[in-house]
Amino acid sequence: MGIRIGPIETRNRVFLAPMSGVTDEPFRALAHAHGAGLVVSEMVASEELVNARPDMLRRALGAESLSPFVIQLAGREPHWMAEGVRVAQDMGAEIIDINMGCPAREVTGGLSGSALMRNLDHAEKLIEATVQAASVPVTLKMRLGWDHNSLNAPELARRAQAQGVALVTVHGRTRCQFYGGKADWAAIARVREAITIPLIANGDGASADDARQMLAKSGADGVMIGRGAYGRPWWPGVIAEGLDPGSGAAEPSLGEESRIVAEHHERILIAHGSHHGNRVARKHIGWSITRLAERNLISTEQASEWRAALLRSNDNCAVRDGLRQLFDTVQEMAAA
Repeated sequence: MGIRIGPIETRNRVFLAPMSGVTDEPFRALAHAHGAGLVVSEMVASEELVNARPDMLRRALGAESLSPFVIQLAGREPHWMAEGVRVAQDMGAEIIDINMGCPAREVTGGLSGSALMRNLDHAEKLIEATVQAASVPVTLKMRLGWDHNSLNAPELARRAQAQGVALVTVHGRTRCQFYGGKADWAAIARVREAITIPLIANGDGASADDARQMLAKSGADGVMIGRGAYGRPWWPGVIAEGLDPGSGAAEPSLGEESRIVAEHHERILIAHGSHHGNRVARKHIGWSITRLAERNLISTEQASEWRAALLRSNDNCAVRDGLRQLFDTVQEMAAA
């Protein structure tokens, strides 16, 4: 049960959210391989992409390993958004996603991301320029509004649809909430009433039960999983399988999980280089350890010990061997 985005139909209705510093090409490739309906790049600044800034070019990688290949663009000037679309398409983008949801101060301070929800006329000009420059479908990600005094997501979504946007994703918080409190899935229903194009609900989804509630309360066509995928790139596919059997992937066994985590570590080192990759991998390894503790497969004390051993080491071979030892220990304890 997929979702149609222009001529493209996704394989299911559970997507991986774009997350800066998380959904790089290695993470997206694994999420895609393990059943996510769609994966979206980290936010790519349009002007910096056009000017070939190395970190933005790296964020926009993935055409060879991912299909549909989605690049999310951010910006505040129609000209640079249009030029960014052309570069992204040259890099293989099959879908362009516009970021109007990022709450980070360094983004909103530059009048990008969710700051655009404070000026819908300007936001519409950006959407228009992006759609006109694109020969592929354009989607839009937003929040409920800047704050609770300006819950204007329905109006922005209506304007986006009128400009030719093919799908809208709404995070059920305002910008001023950042990630505090709980996402308001019911508030997304007002966006559903405003548009007929596909709608994706985002915010706090971490299980198939959550996904069912998100869909029921929001009226959305699908869900997007963000922080719930920390430490487990396979998780959107698992949620999809729980939501619509046969559309995603089964939860991996401990042995399979060990192999995926090891593969992820190796992919990070290849993508980012030995030195920088060591540091990039630490947060993912830390999340993997946290997930094991959450399932009571290791104790809190053991989790702390493993973090100390694996997150402070600059020796990638030692980290690789430590990860294998960690999962071997967990499997032995589970079998006892």
